[in-house]
Amino acid sequence: MSAVPADADEAALRAAIRERVRAAGTSFYWAMRLLPLERREAMFAVYAFCREIDDIADGDVPAAAKLEALGQWREEVAAIFAGRPGRPLARVLAEVAVRHRLRRDDFLALIDGMEMDATGPIRAPSLATLDLYCDRVASAVGRLSVRIFGDDSPDADRVAHALGRALQLTNILRDLGEDAAMGRLYLPREMLERHGIADVDPARVLAHRALPDVCAEVADLADRRFEEAAIAMARCSRQAMRPAAIMAAVYRATLQRLRRRGWERLSEPVALPRPVKIWLALRHGLL
Repeated sequence: MSAVPADADEAALRAAIRERVRAAGTSFYWAMRLLPLERREAMFAVYAFCREIDDIADGDVPAAAKLEALGQWREEVAAIFAGRPGRPLARVLAEVAVRHRLRRDDFLALIDGMEMDATGPIRAPSLATLDLYCDRVASAVGRLSVRIFGDDSPDADRVAHALGRALQLTNILRDLGEDAAMGRLYLPREMLERHGIADVDPARVLAHRALPDVCAEVADLADRRFEEAAIAMARCSRQAMRPAAIMAAVYRATLQRLRRRGWERLSEPVALPRPVKIWLALRHGLL
């Protein structure tokens, strides 16, 4: 959001946030389009925050500089909840946080997750560390999101807990090659060792003959999380959970395509065609 002048009026700020989300071309954009305007723009602001700190973690600067920039956002979160936001994006987030009773700890968890990447690269984490990472970078987003969707019940938090993990595990399987190019390997150590892979070098792991077995096990774990999310979602407000249902459908379809492609041709991209995304959005958004 640095391109937005600090003295921009609210309309200009929201327009800039909206354009950033639209330009990203993500499944998120289509799912959020079904929300009423105010909730949609609240979600766009949260997405812009996620992109802001993710760009810091993935930037080409030393780890110390990344941690300093993330620390500045940590201070900004404190300012948001103290009612004195400074940055343009923070001014929008402050209003969103009050209106939807968002929790400071969820914003801070996201920054914690970005710090894990910034100080990395993460390579073959333990299952416990991977679960913590997924909670911070994905389930925390879910906990913010379900409140904006209109459901702050314990079951809505259970949806966030399980669905966030399912989405992140799917991302990990989809982005194995891209992550390896950055020196990252999110496949859990216990699964690698169970299938005879003692190495943690990303390139060598991806070339190992047992990689398909590890990926299949991670995919099974993602499927279990999708199932847990569906069970919790059935106990929530159906109207409020429509965007979550769309995201679940899009990502589960992506996981199925990854399984069909297999794990020997990682350079072959897997993505849902835009018409399929739109169809899933309509199916889960209108039924």
